[in-house]
Amino acid sequence: MKKIIVLTDFSNQSEQALKAASDLAKKHKVELLVVHMLELNQAIITSPDGMYIEQTVFLVKLAEKNLKEFLEKPYLEGVTVTPVIKHYKVFSELNAIAKEHDADLIVMGSNGASGFEEMFIGSNAEKVVRNATVPVLVIKGEITNLSLDRFVFACDFNDDNLPAFQKAKEFAEMLGASMEVVFINTPNDEFLSNRDAYQKINKFLTKANSAQQVEIYNDYSVEQGILNYGNTILADAIAMPTHGRKGISHLFNGSIGEDVVNHARIPVITFKI
Repeated sequence: MKKIIVLTDFSNQSEQALKAASDLAKKHKVELLVVHMLELNQAIITSPDGMYIEQTVFLVKLAEKNLKEFLEKPYLEGVTVTPVIKHYKVFSELNAIAKEHDADLIVMGSNGASGFEEMFIGSNAEKVVRNATVPVLVIKGEITNLSLDRFVFACDFNDDNLPAFQKAKEFAEMLGASMEVVFINTPNDEFLSNRDAYQKINKFLTKANSAQQVEIYNDYSVEQGILNYGNTILADAIAMPTHGRKGISHLFNGSIGEDVVNHARIPVITFKI
């Protein structure tokens, strides 16, 4: 691991993410890129008459001041921190930042979303998860001495999950972590006997050229099964693939990865398919 991107809007949730990221930075001796995205209007910034230049400069300078003060934390002592300010709140731009700085992970805080907000708007965490090409670690609440020594990876073992599975394996190897892989079997979806489930899993692992052990866990829904299994084995985090669905497709089909991000109380790591 080389660098970690941390998103901040100066909220309590983003500070919890910063604390968690600092634990990882100290353990793995990596740099933190702390990114704050302004919500400036591009039309105003590029106004030909320049009438909004002073206002724009003021807002940028204010953001720089706030970010500098935000980073004056005792838990960051000994950590290399680079502040980054972007003019617009465009989450897809994080991919360019990750590529430019060779970052391996995005860390952000979230309260999650529910009800009407979850269906029609979603949380910022969802928006990052949908767009990010590097793994995203979502932090819920305060975590003391974050460890990712053992995490659950859950998927349906369909072929489109192969890239995410490989990324998760590489991520675990990079951290020196143990990856516990699970298949959630439910009565409401495509229920499989143990024999059929293991046939599907073995076919997947053969294509992945992996001898990974896999647990089969039965529950009433995939989301609850993932959350319950994670709690059962006392996992440090839950990891899973996400399709990054958008718009009307997301509204009707949903994404289990994004739902788990919204509802899990332990950290969640997503790997985009």
